[in-house]
This record gives sequence, structure tokens and C-alpha cells, in this order.
Amino acid sequence: MAIYHLHAKVISRATGRSAVAAAAYRAASRLHDLRLDRDHDFSNKSGVVHSEILLPDGAPERFLDRATLWNEVEAIEKRKDAQLAREVEFSIPREMTQAQGIAL
Repeated sequence: MAIYHLHAKVISRATGRSAVAAAAYRAASRLHDLRLDRDHDFSNKSGVVHSEILLPDGAPERFLDRATLWNEVEAIEKRKDAQLAREVEFSIPREMTQAQGIAL
């Protein structure tokens, strides 16, 4: 039987967070944060099965690069309490295969 889980979060500067750092963590990758001039390296993190960027129609292809996308978000948002990103976390039923979960 599937157990439901949904959690929505805001990544905000007001709480001292960085969109670049959050993206690096979620993708288990290494990204350079231009605003803070530092690297966020989570490439040794395990457990990331799949990571991809989905762009809406008409969005520039350069945003398929994770570092470009999130550094631009950081550059565009000027306020110290800017809401940089939203994260939606949800569970995938155990009855589904890994491929079905990714397709979902």
C-alpha cells in the first residue's frame, strides 16, 4: 500500500540559502556560485537516482546547464529576502519500478 508524502519548500535568501547550493545538493554535483564566489561540491553524495532540468517552451537552451540556470536566478533577484526557488518533494509508491518513478 502506498504511503502519501508531499512537502513544499521555498529556497529564500532571507533564510541564508543559495539556489546554486541547493541545486548542487539535489543533483549531487559540483557547481560554482558566482554571487558568493565559492564552489558547492556534493558530488560524493549518494542516493540521487535521477536529475534533469525541464524547460518551458521558449526558454533559452543555455538554461539546460544547471550552473548557468541557478547563477542567473541568483543574479536577477536583487532583494535580500528574495524567494529564489520552490522545491516540491513527494514520495513515489514502492510498487512502482525506478523507471516508472522517473517517467512520472
